[in-house]
Amino acid sequence: MTIRSLFLLGSLAAQILAADEYTLGPDSQRHDGIPHGSVTACVMIFQDGGGFVKEDGGWRVPVVFDNLIQQKVMRVTIGIFINPGVLNALSPEQQNRFNRSYEYDGLGGRYAKFLLEEILPEAAKKFNLSKDPNDYALAGSSSGGIAAFTAAWNRPDAFRRVLSFIGSYTNLRGGDIYPNLIRKTEPKPLRVFLQDGSNGLNIYAGSWYLANQSMAWALEFSGYESKFVVGTEGHNGKHGGAILPDALRWLWQDYPKRVAKPVAGSSDRHFISTILDPGADWELVSQGYKFTEGPAVNGNGEVFFSDVEAKPTKIYKISLDGKVSLFKADSGGANGLMFGSDGRLYAAQDGRKRIVAYAMDGTEMVIAEGAGSNDLTVSSKGEIYFSDPENHKVWFVDKAGKKRVVHEGEDIVFPNGVRLSPDESLLLVADTGSKWVWSFQVQKDGSLENGEPFYHLELPDDVDHGMMRSGADGMTLDREGYLYVATKLGIQICDQPGRVVGIISYPQAGDASNLVFGGPDLQTLYLMDGDKVYRRKLRRKGYFPWQPLRPPTPQL
Repeated sequence: MTIRSLFLLGSLAAQILAADEYTLGPDSQRHDGIPHGSVTACVMIFQDGGGFVKEDGGWRVPVVFDNLIQQKVMRVTIGIFINPGVLNALSPEQQNRFNRSYEYDGLGGRYAKFLLEEILPEAAKKFNLSKDPNDYALAGSSSGGIAAFTAAWNRPDAFRRVLSFIGSYTNLRGGDIYPNLIRKTEPKPLRVFLQDGSNGLNIYAGSWYLANQSMAWALEFSGYESKFVVGTEGHNGKHGGAILPDALRWLWQDYPKRVAKPVAGSSDRHFISTILDPGADWELVSQGYKFTEGPAVNGNGEVFFSDVEAKPTKIYKISLDGKVSLFKADSGGANGLMFGSDGRLYAAQDGRKRIVAYAMDGTEMVIAEGAGSNDLTVSSKGEIYFSDPENHKVWFVDKAGKKRVVHEGEDIVFPNGVRLSPDESLLLVADTGSKWVWSFQVQKDGSLENGEPFYHLELPDDVDHGMMRSGADGMTLDREGYLYVATKLGIQICDQPGRVVGIISYPQAGDASNLVFGGPDLQTLYLMDGDKVYRRKLRRKGYFPWQPLRPPTPQL
């Protein structure tokens, strides 16, 4: 054993020397007079279900269910036991393809979608399944354990309770990132039970024991309802089977009390608590659009936004009282919007390949023509930068309306959102096709120098086409100089040195596109989320882009 291993294990080293004896207790045995339940369907889903469902095996879930239900410590439960898929070979001489790791160890929403769209509808044909996510639990061992957590993590609107035995939170398919994401992401309404043994696997993908400790510490740090039980066994189900009754008791304790997400601030160490208002959540402003985009705030705190897929495209206005009215009935394909110091609304009018400005009576004036545009930012001097994603370009338009390319090249795969830093010293460019937001130093003549892939974004598991796609789109900044980026994982918040310090979850499943601070005090974050617009009050404040300010010096 190396010195490093001794340091990591610390006082637990003695436990590794000898394994305890784990035996199945009375709650894992059949008793006369207790009804037997059915194992054909349920709303507690067990991964690797063939092992869990055996009444003479190490888990004996049907027996445990019947005993705990009889004791009234667990509600009447319908159980689903499901094995991972196998693609049969075309001939006996060929090997089957075993999908267990593909299905269980991946981190995206694929497996949850499979459960929700294929497995549960089949069970619902025979049983009256609850529609309440508080009534759903997931369980599994090893890769099945991380699969249970992943499904709940991605879809807490469907699953709230997790049992994970010897869970594979290691780098089999990137599961080692979970402790990091848990610490950064706005807490979700989950209740999580973890178990592992101090003699667990220690292989090329990592140490299972250390990985489960990291998970437990991250959940505790972030204020979750969680429990971690440590034994002395290796990578097997002996300890888990012995404690399964107590694990289920804890999982369903106080039912039907709802599993709620930790209140922001319940763990004062969680950085997100310095940003989120504990008394505020997402509030629906308006819905029924095709695809909302390009929000901009005016001097009153009112927010304007585009519906880029309406026919024709439109621009709407949100008043301070939350009422939405039509501002422009045909916006010519306008996407990104921003107000300038002159009080006009500037628009990246991609449908007509030009930049325009609107007076508040709707009168349109052409600023520059002849280039595709997606998003734009306007300086306090009236200078404009806009992105041209398909051509890998960033353009600059001076006060006279003369445009020129200030960055070109495939080092930025898909330049999308563009914003100036609060003091206008830097231009930030979101790259939808990578994990970066670029930072350029703005020169006196508007040119860009010293470009760096500066803001390091977290990535989802289901990246597209082999590219490291964060899905970074629209951006906004607060008065502290923190950057808020709409990505596939949620709103990623970066500090000034370029590190993700928090992730705010979206109000609905899917990808949001853009965001801006608005309201009379610029303390409400407006989010463009598909066919809907949401808002949420934060502890941080935005600023008017035509009133530049110098943010405080960051902690490095």
